[in-house]
Amino acid sequence: MHSRTRTGARRLTHVAALACWLTFTGAATAQTAAITLAEAMQKAAGNADVSLARRAAAAASADVTSADHAPAPVVTAKAASIDLQNGIGGGNLLRDKRIDKSLGVDWTWERGDKRALRTRAAQRTADAAQADLQETVVLQQIAASNAFYDLLAAQERVTQVEGVGRSAQELAGNASRRVKAGDLSQQEALRIEIESQRAGADTRVAREDRRRAEQALALLTGMPTPLQARADWPAANAQDTPLPDLPIDSRADVQAAQQRLRAAQAALDNAQALRKTDLTLGASLDHFPGTSTRQLEVRVQVPLSGLFGTYGYDGEIAKARAQLDQAQDQLDKTRRQAASDSQRLQQDLQAGAARATSYAGAIVPRARQVAAMAELAYSKGAMSLTDLIDARRTLRTVLLEDIAARAEHARLLTASQLRSAPGSATGSAPATAPAPAAASTTP
Repeated sequence: MHSRTRTGARRLTHVAALACWLTFTGAATAQTAAITLAEAMQKAAGNADVSLARRAAAAASADVTSADHAPAPVVTAKAASIDLQNGIGGGNLLRDKRIDKSLGVDWTWERGDKRALRTRAAQRTADAAQADLQETVVLQQIAASNAFYDLLAAQERVTQVEGVGRSAQELAGNASRRVKAGDLSQQEALRIEIESQRAGADTRVAREDRRRAEQALALLTGMPTPLQARADWPAANAQDTPLPDLPIDSRADVQAAQQRLRAAQAALDNAQALRKTDLTLGASLDHFPGTSTRQLEVRVQVPLSGLFGTYGYDGEIAKARAQLDQAQDQLDKTRRQAASDSQRLQQDLQAGAARATSYAGAIVPRARQVAAMAELAYSKGAMSLTDLIDARRTLRTVLLEDIAARAEHARLLTASQLRSAPGSATGSAPATAPAPAAASTTP
C-alpha cells in the first residue's frame, strides 16, 4: 500500500514538473515576437510620427472649412431718444412709449474674390500637409526597413560569433588536454585560452548590439521586445540590378514644396485683393411714437483704405511677396536635394550590390577554404598556432563584413523601391519585394 502511494506521488511530481516546464517554455516563446519586413513597414506606417503628421493634415483640412465662408450678417438693436427730463409717456413699452427703437441688419460684401483666394491658399496648405504625411510615411518605412535589416544582421552576427566562440572553446579544451599530456607548451595553451576569452567577449558585444537593434525596431513599430527578424537577404547581382527611375516631382517632399508655393501665390493674390475695399451694406427699421412708427434707414460703409494718404496694405503685400520668394527658394532647394538623393541612392545601390556579390561569390568561399586548410594543416602539425589563429581571425572578419555588405544592400534596395513607388506610402510593403538570397551558414 505504501509502495503504491509513493509511486503515485512520484507520478504527480513528474506531471507537475512537466507542466511547469511546458508553461515556462510557452511563456519564453511568447515573449519573442517574430516580425517580417512587411509587418515592420506596416507598423511603421502608423507609428507616433505618422500619427502626428496625420493630425497636422487634419488640422490643415479644417482650415479650409474655416476659410470658405462669407462674413456673417450682424443684427443691431437699439433704443434712443429716451427723454429723462420729461419722461417717456404711458402705455405699452414697445408700442406707445416715446422711445426711438431700431432693429437693423448689416452685412459685409467681400470684393476682389477674397473668399476664393483665401480658400485656395488654405486648400494648397492642406495639400502640402497631406504630402508631408506621405513623406513621413515613406521616411518612417525606410527607417523601419533599416532597423529591420540591422536586427537581421545583428542576429546573424550573434550566430557567427557564437560559432567562432564554440570553435575557440573546443580548441582551448584540446590545448588543455595536450598540455597535460606534455604535447603542447604552456605558452601556446595560454594564447589559445586568450583567443577563447576574446571570442566570449565578442559574443557578449554581439548580443548587446542585437538588443539595441531590437529596441530601435520596437521604437519605430511600437511592438514589444524582444523581437526576432524573420527574412532572407535579398538577392544581389551587380550586373542585373536595375537602377530605378526616380521622378523628382513625384516625390512627396517635392510635392509638398510645390503646394506651399501655390499657397504662397494665393496668399499674395489675397493680400493684393485687400486693396479692393469691401462694402458694408445695412438697413434698419425705426419705430418712434409721436414722429413715425415706420421709418426705414439704408446705409453703406466704405473704408477709405489707400485714399488721402491712408494705409493701403503695403505691409501685407510685401510680406506675402517675400513668403512667395521664400517658398520658391524652398522648392528649388528641395528639388536639388531630391535629385542628389536619387543619384546617390542609385550609385550606392549599384556599389552595394557589387560588394555583396563579391563577398558572397568570391571572398567568403575563399576565406572558408583557407580556414579549412589551416585547420587540417594544424591538426597534422604542418602549421603553427599563430597561422591558425590568423586564419580564423580572417574568416571571422570576412563573415562579419559579408553580413554588413548584405545588410547595406538590403537597406539601399528597399529604400530605392519605396522612393520609386509612391503608392507604397499608403502603408504597404514595396510593390516589388526583394528576392531572397541563400543565407550564409555558420562556419
